[in-house]
Amino acid sequence: MDDDIPLALYLHFPWCVQKCPYCDFNSHALRGEMPEDAYVAALLRDLDFELSESRITRHESRPLVSIFMGGGTPSLFSDRAIGRVLEGVHRRLAFAPDIEITLEANPGTAEAAHFAGYVAAGVNRLSIGVQSLDDAQLKRLGRIHDRGEAIAAYELARRAGFANINLDLMYALPRQTLAEAEADIAAALALAPEHLSYYQLTLEPNTEFGLRPPPLPDDELAWDMQLQGQALLAGHGYAQYEVSAYARPGRRAQHNLNYWRFGDYLGIGAGAHGKRTDAAGVRRRARHKHPRTYLQHAGGAQAVQDDRVIAATELPLEFLMNALRLNDGFAIADYERRTALSWAQLPAAATARARGLIEEGGGRVWPTELGLRHLNGLLGLFL
Repeated sequence: MDDDIPLALYLHFPWCVQKCPYCDFNSHALRGEMPEDAYVAALLRDLDFELSESRITRHESRPLVSIFMGGGTPSLFSDRAIGRVLEGVHRRLAFAPDIEITLEANPGTAEAAHFAGYVAAGVNRLSIGVQSLDDAQLKRLGRIHDRGEAIAAYELARRAGFANINLDLMYALPRQTLAEAEADIAAALALAPEHLSYYQLTLEPNTEFGLRPPPLPDDELAWDMQLQGQALLAGHGYAQYEVSAYARPGRRAQHNLNYWRFGDYLGIGAGAHGKRTDAAGVRRRARHKHPRTYLQHAGGAQAVQDDRVIAATELPLEFLMNALRLNDGFAIADYERRTALSWAQLPAAATARARGLIEEGGGRVWPTELGLRHLNGLLGLFL
């Protein structure tokens, strides 16, 4: 194990009030009463199993640098339940002094009522999935909240004590005009969050939108929306550091940075994915997606659906598909230490340079503006 590689923890909460038509995450519409206590117990059993398999103890030299509770809708869980989870994690693993602990929330008064309790439980970063602040768009997106509820949830989070808030906002929405996209991001900026995730709506297979696509802006208009959004964000003091991530100074998302820098993370919960480095190499492991199956097997090997060591030939793409999303790219030394491969001997690197998709200097590699715009094409060179 490389003690220089940071360690994080991802916890998945799989239930939502209803499934959004564009969502391809492992989320399930809640039917009946949520098994809150049973799921919390399952998460901690699963963590015990993972720590045993990984031979990680509380006295290991790598403390957790971040915890991210995603979903689904984690804010459907009570503050008491979230407190039990975090207390259980802390009994098993050391926390870095500046650990970032994020919880995803959807707007809605019933969930927002727990915000003060989340702060008391140790959550220090809230990510609110507003997606849009336009009521017509929220209806088209199948969201269960409106603009007023989104703003009220944000304000309640502030009053509860959250000093680090991210807003998720999408553009290139059904029938959206350039002016509407501008008004949407301006409304989000007026709230002054510390971080904004501003990303394009994409149609994913096996979703309602994927099967019955709504009318979306064409590629040229979507690009204009992105450029417009970038200019507005920069003008309000938000620096872009990743394809869809913008932050005020000192507020970049540490958990996501660990993903993009090829750090290690434990993945616990239904459908959760993890990545860790051990004597065998880089290992990826995923849990069963369905909550019922996961609840039945959590704490044992049967909860794991996929467990594999990444082949050496796949490591360049595994590393680069994350690192090349970052505006400042990566250190060549990090690439070589974490893949055990030579950057100079990677033929696709020379091709990417020649096409103006990446630049190198000072021991670093970073994507150009052209490379970021055509990121899929850039990554395709390393397949």
